Amino acid sequence: MVIGFLFLEIYFPYSHSLKEKRKILKSFKDRIKNKFNVAFAELDYHDKWQRTRIGVVTLNTHKKPVDSLLNKIRADAEENIDGEIIDSQIHYF
Repeated sequence: MVIGFLFLEIYFPYSHSLKEKRKILKSFKDRIKNKFNVAFAELDYHDKWQRTRIGVVTLNTHKKPVDSLLNKIRADAEENIDGEIIDSQIHYF
């Protein structure tokens, strides 16, 4: 069993409150969970309104589908999220 973990750190330059940040994250989370069927969590910077660190987890019996899926999610985030990805990492367990 291969577990894949995608870590994204995102900066929201146009967010002016926690409410705006949470609205952006909720929209992203709902789209990603529905489209790709993965687990999603905000990991850090809960009280910062222009920054977040999120984690996305999926698993499969083979590494290739996990890698492909996490790269698709990263590409989706780069294209559709109203922010700038500062850091992105994929880890396997």
